[in-house]
Amino acid sequence: MKSATLRAPLRFEGVGLHSGSAATMEVRPAQPGSGIAFITGGVRIPATAEYASESPLATVIGRDGRQLSTIEHILSALTAMGVSDAEIAIDGGEAPILDGSAKIYADALAEGGLAESAAPRAVFAPSEPFELRDGDKAVVVLPSREFRVRFVGDYAPPIGTHYFDGAITPEVYRTQIAGARTFTFLRDVEAMRARGLARGGSLDNALVYDEHGPMQPLQWPNEIVRHKVLDLIGDLTLLGAYPQCEVIAIKSGHALHTRVARELRKRG
Repeated sequence: MKSATLRAPLRFEGVGLHSGSAATMEVRPAQPGSGIAFITGGVRIPATAEYASESPLATVIGRDGRQLSTIEHILSALTAMGVSDAEIAIDGGEAPILDGSAKIYADALAEGGLAESAAPRAVFAPSEPFELRDGDKAVVVLPSREFRVRFVGDYAPPIGTHYFDGAITPEVYRTQIAGARTFTFLRDVEAMRARGLARGGSLDNALVYDEHGPMQPLQWPNEIVRHKVLDLIGDLTLLGAYPQCEVIAIKSGHALHTRVARELRKRG
């Protein structure tokens, strides 16, 4: 597996999901072996678990007093589409949410193309199983010849239980995962806003459920769990290497995923 970066910079503008503020992001080519890193306020923050905090609603990293939030969608697209090295400059404290999915990112990467190098890509390939639990939530990582995700999502009605199982390739990601939108319950929106969250959320960038079901048409019957897979891929980018493994996730979220990446990096 060869390292790869973008052929040319990509620029995205929008609103931050939680801050509600204008958000600008430029994804730039980087040298082979440099990995994925964020730039904000002159501070470089590697996209690895050592710089991440365990946040339940978004992936958050920080360094030297600078913090960036909601970076999981761009990390997901970069990893799944084959990018090993990139610099991501963000103006503001949060990545733009765009349409609530990673489709715009994945399409832009596919259309812009990648530049491969002769250098090998860093790969995380475990030799033994690993498991981390938190109550009824669990993540199991198994040795595998491919990157594969099995995810069980279980939510209160009207969502219920949904399942996804698939090998993660650029084609599978772009057609079956990237378009799945972030989601919430209508009853939770006001509570989140009272805590300073979801101020940029709307029906244009989030899938919202009321007591009867989704308030917008679903793209897949199990769109919710597909978005959880999208998030998981982004969080596994914090390994600092391509995850050549099988991941079984049960009701897990950003906080547990971040803890998994941190523990696995400690093991080397």
